[in-house]
Amino acid sequence: MLEKQLASCLERGLKPSTLSDPQRLSLVLLAKLAGFRDAVVIVKPRTLIAWERKIKAFDWWIRSRRRGRPPLPRELQLLIRRMALENPTWTAGRIARELGTKLPVDADTESVRKYMPRKPARRGVPRGDQQWSSFIHNHAKVIVACDFAVSMRLRFQVLYVFVMMEIGSRRILHVNVTDHPTAEWTTQQLRTAIPADAGYRYLLHDRDSIFSRDLDAAMGRLDLKVLRSPVRAPRANAFVERLIGSLRRELLDWVIPLTENQLRALVHEWAEHYNRERPHMSLGPGFPHPAEGLPVPRGEHRHRPPANSRVVSKPVLAGLHHEYRLEKIAAQATRSSLFAQSVPRSAQSRSTSMRLHLTPNIFLDAVRPSASDSLANRTNNPPVTTAHPAPSSFQDWPT
Repeated sequence: MLEKQLASCLERGLKPSTLSDPQRLSLVLLAKLAGFRDAVVIVKPRTLIAWERKIKAFDWWIRSRRRGRPPLPRELQLLIRRMALENPTWTAGRIARELGTKLPVDADTESVRKYMPRKPARRGVPRGDQQWSSFIHNHAKVIVACDFAVSMRLRFQVLYVFVMMEIGSRRILHVNVTDHPTAEWTTQQLRTAIPADAGYRYLLHDRDSIFSRDLDAAMGRLDLKVLRSPVRAPRANAFVERLIGSLRRELLDWVIPLTENQLRALVHEWAEHYNRERPHMSLGPGFPHPAEGLPVPRGEHRHRPPANSRVVSKPVLAGLHHEYRLEKIAAQATRSSLFAQSVPRSAQSRSTSMRLHLTPNIFLDAVRPSASDSLANRTNNPPVTTAHPAPSSFQDWPT
């Protein structure tokens, strides 16, 4: 016993420090073989007795561990955890019945409860509450959301764009522009955009000071329950945030408005294009408020438009975007007219000149009929194809 204590002192270099667990265990075993009360020098007898009690407690814990049925397979454990996370309202019994009736798995309620993830109890929130995404999905048709976007004028003056949308259809209900938004102005915009018989039940907005208590009280008189998104949680109002992102990428980042009225006109034109002509992936793809004739039914061929129609385009926002439609043409029209574009005559002549300049030495050019010819004459008399040698200069091209 004394030799063991001396060896410990030599190892420590005569500096006071805490013994390790193996050293404590060896001292306890040596104390069992000899009287330790007179031989203990570096520690007190009661310290040695406390170490012995800890060893006995650890031994008893090892011996008394629960030895029940074998654990479930790893794949089944992961499946139980997945089912519990995907269905927060399900209990252990419901998951056990689901496994027993729909899958060839025999697992009782206690085994399922053992592998379910333990949810921390939060004050005011019951266990098994639905997720925010589930609430939005189930009430999307009766929820309207609103927010503000900003744009910079030429003289670095800030303009605020108010947008309001219906989450279910992704339709923009109202847009407007102001240089000084207030709670009264925002309340008037909401009253203008929400009709009395629309059937909306919830209004979702953030915690900006513009959305004051008076505004929420005014919406309550319209039978709307106000939902305020959490602080610094833009995903709670993700649909409007995505709408504002589309507004910036498709319009605000490309224009420098001179006046408030100019920006208001541009935003209104973009909102009309967004609702009626812009396809949305989340709708199928589809349109929030489709124009007449949209969407076009699928044709017989996947990669070709119908043979009796051509693609025409309409510029939006002075050519920043275009809207494409199918237009019926004569049955004997050439294949090249399927992808014609509704551009001015001057632009067509410039594109024709550029195309002719890049043509090889021997080329084929369709002789266009005169402007006085009617559609019937052009249909009965198809274009004549004539071969010409390559001219030496641009002025030598045949007309």
